[in-house]
Amino acid sequence: MTAHKHIAIASGLSEVAETVLVVDDSRAQRRLLASYLTRMGCRVLDAPSGEAALAVCQFEHPDLVISDWMMPGMDGLEFCRAFREMRKDRYGYFILLTSNDEKHEVARGLDAGADDFLTKPVHAVELRARIRAGQRVLRMEQALSSALQQMTQLHAVIDRDLQEAQKLQQSLVRDRHRALPGLNVSLMLRPAGRIGGDLVGMFEPNAHEMGVFALDVSGHGITSALMTARLAACFAGNTPDTNLAITRSADNTPVMRRPSEIAAHLNDLILNDLKTDQYLTLVMARIDLGSGRVTLTQAGHPHPMLHRANGQVELVGDGGMPVGLLPEAQFTDTHIALNPGDRLLVGSDGITECMSPAGDMFGDQGLECALNRHARLQGGRFFDALERDLTRFGDTSDFDDDISAVLIDVPSG
Repeated sequence: MTAHKHIAIASGLSEVAETVLVVDDSRAQRRLLASYLTRMGCRVLDAPSGEAALAVCQFEHPDLVISDWMMPGMDGLEFCRAFREMRKDRYGYFILLTSNDEKHEVARGLDAGADDFLTKPVHAVELRARIRAGQRVLRMEQALSSALQQMTQLHAVIDRDLQEAQKLQQSLVRDRHRALPGLNVSLMLRPAGRIGGDLVGMFEPNAHEMGVFALDVSGHGITSALMTARLAACFAGNTPDTNLAITRSADNTPVMRRPSEIAAHLNDLILNDLKTDQYLTLVMARIDLGSGRVTLTQAGHPHPMLHRANGQVELVGDGGMPVGLLPEAQFTDTHIALNPGDRLLVGSDGITECMSPAGDMFGDQGLECALNRHARLQGGRFFDALERDLTRFGDTSDFDDDISAVLIDVPSG
């Protein structure tokens, strides 16, 4: 099949002439429509059947199609459906020619993918109006496509920046595992998106004690991530000059403050110095490396879980008030002893509030079961197993909230 092409030089409805494909088994009808369209400034292609029109569309990309409904072989409805299937890259405006304007026939045409209808015999004035309507739709589609392309490009730039920000945020947790005499400390940080508002960390003011913390800044995304970066700086290093959790003893030795005192200092910092509307939940703990005694403050964070060697699980802490929410907030310390075979898990609400497709939460019970199920696993291996549990429970690896945790293991041997 050779398609007849009619190229218009006269000025038309737009600076760039639309290409219109006319499909009709009547040569006279094709020539009449081509004459009208050429005078309108359109570039015209024609085809005598639906099959021939599909062949034209293999190498041409018409902006508009005017197709007769009733044709031998492939009729206008079948051609319209096939045209829609092959045109995935951009939109083509489709007008059906019909001698029947009954509502149920119009509905059939619309269901097949037609945009508009022309009733035979075709009049030039009505044809021009239909073409103008099609042009308006095409202009809007082109504008939306251009805007979408710009947004896609902008999103790619933002995503590249967020990837770099993710690397920087992950670098805030430099040490993920620390093996000490009689004690192992492991950290887990997995943002829900590129970046998140959770932070975990540990520091050693001296050879006798270790500080660990887990916090969750309110909200999500960039603002929360910036807040975690600021807070990470508050706990950097092992001296009072770089870490607000550390002070000096009477003999000038760096020592860790009481966790409740640290929470109070942080509360004042957020309310008075940072002056932000954000707040955070926190568990701050001091570990006596000699005795295994732990002193911790819970400030709105989920209860730490103490997993005893015999499998018993205890919830630790008294709840407490989030940090940075109210001035003069009071924080209290809780004392526990870690014995051989015990471990202490401080997890974020992204773990306990992980949702199943049915709307159930993983909860404290799910975490308690995970602790017993993976009792022989330590450190990173336990965190990997826990993440697999959450993935199965939620039926997704794209969690709605950040997941973070601190695990303190006391070897049984």
